[in-house]
Amino acid sequence: MPDSDTAGWRRRERPLRLERRLEFADYEQTRVFLEHSESLSEKTAIYPNMSFGRTYVNLTLFADEGEQDIAPAVRAFAERVDALAGADRVSVP
Repeated sequence: MPDSDTAGWRRRERPLRLERRLEFADYEQTRVFLEHSESLSEKTAIYPNMSFGRTYVNLTLFADEGEQDIAPAVRAFAERVDALAGADRVSVP
Protein backbone atom coordinates (compact mmCIF):
# COMPACT_ATOMS: atom_id res chain seq x y z
CA MET A 1 0.00 0.00 0.00
CA PRO A 2 1.66 3.32 0.88
CA ASP A 3 5.17 1.83 1.01
CA SER A 4 5.12 1.62 -2.78
CA ASP A 5 6.27 4.46 -5.00
CA THR A 6 3.43 3.61 -7.39
CA ALA A 7 0.89 4.46 -4.67
CA GLY A 8 2.42 7.92 -4.34
CA TRP A 9 3.86 7.36 -0.87
CA ARG A 10 7.56 6.75 -0.37
CA ARG A 11 8.93 4.83 2.58
CA ARG A 12 12.03 6.34 4.12
CA GLU A 13 14.29 4.99 6.86
CA ARG A 14 16.07 6.73 9.77
CA PRO A 15 13.62 7.79 10.98
CA LEU A 16 11.05 5.43 9.56
CA ARG A 17 8.37 7.43 7.75
CA LEU A 18 6.09 7.76 4.73
CA GLU A 19 6.33 10.85 2.52
CA ARG A 20 4.13 12.20 -0.22
CA ARG A 21 3.84 15.39 -2.27
CA LEU A 22 0.47 16.39 -3.65
CA GLU A 23 0.10 19.05 -6.32
CA PHE A 24 -3.09 20.96 -6.99
CA ALA A 25 -4.27 23.11 -9.89
CA ASP A 26 -4.80 26.23 -7.77
CA TYR A 27 -4.82 27.65 -4.26
CA GLU A 28 -8.52 26.94 -3.75
CA GLN A 29 -7.98 23.19 -4.18
CA THR A 30 -4.96 23.31 -1.87
CA ARG A 31 -6.95 25.17 0.80
CA VAL A 32 -9.88 22.74 0.61
CA PHE A 33 -7.51 19.78 0.94
CA LEU A 34 -5.82 21.36 3.97
CA GLU A 35 -9.19 21.95 5.66
CA HIS A 36 -10.30 18.36 5.06
CA SER A 37 -6.98 16.94 6.23
CA GLU A 38 -7.29 19.01 9.42
CA SER A 39 -10.67 17.40 10.12
CA LEU A 40 -9.23 13.95 9.42
CA SER A 41 -6.37 14.59 11.84
CA GLU A 42 -8.77 15.70 14.55
CA LYS A 43 -10.87 12.54 14.08
CA THR A 44 -7.92 10.13 14.04
CA ALA A 45 -5.44 11.93 16.35
CA ILE A 46 -2.78 11.46 13.65
CA TYR A 47 -1.01 14.70 12.79
CA PRO A 48 1.39 14.52 9.85
CA ASN A 49 4.17 17.00 9.37
CA MET A 50 3.01 19.23 6.54
CA SER A 51 4.48 22.00 4.47
CA PHE A 52 2.64 23.70 1.67
CA GLY A 53 2.66 26.40 -0.91
CA ARG A 54 0.04 27.83 -3.22
CA THR A 55 -0.37 24.64 -5.27
CA TYR A 56 1.27 21.82 -3.31
CA VAL A 57 1.31 20.01 0.03
CA ASN A 58 4.17 17.85 1.35
CA LEU A 59 3.19 15.29 3.99
CA THR A 60 5.31 13.15 6.29
CA LEU A 61 3.88 10.41 8.50
CA PHE A 62 6.32 9.04 11.08
CA ALA A 63 6.31 5.58 12.61
CA ASP A 64 6.12 5.50 16.39
CA GLU A 65 9.54 5.69 18.00
CA GLY A 66 11.18 2.30 18.30
CA GLU A 67 8.75 0.62 15.89
CA GLN A 68 10.07 -1.47 13.01
CA ASP A 69 7.10 -0.83 10.72
CA ILE A 70 4.43 1.74 9.97
CA ALA A 71 1.39 1.21 12.20
CA PRO A 72 -1.88 0.09 10.58
CA ALA A 73 -3.59 3.28 11.80
CA VAL A 74 -0.97 5.40 10.03
CA ARG A 75 -1.39 3.35 6.84
CA ALA A 76 -5.16 3.83 7.06
CA PHE A 77 -4.61 7.56 7.52
CA ALA A 78 -2.45 7.63 4.37
CA GLU A 79 -5.22 5.88 2.43
CA ARG A 80 -7.75 8.42 3.66
CA VAL A 81 -5.44 11.27 2.63
CA ASP A 82 -5.33 9.75 -0.86
CA ALA A 83 -9.13 9.68 -0.93
CA LEU A 84 -9.30 13.30 0.25
CA ALA A 85 -6.90 14.40 -2.45
CA GLY A 86 -8.96 12.80 -5.20
CA ALA A 87 -7.07 11.47 -8.21
CA ASP A 88 -8.79 13.92 -10.54
CA ARG A 89 -7.56 16.98 -8.62
CA VAL A 90 -4.02 15.96 -7.74
CA SER A 91 -0.87 15.07 -9.60
CA VAL A 92 2.07 13.23 -8.10
CA PRO A 93 5.42 14.34 -9.52
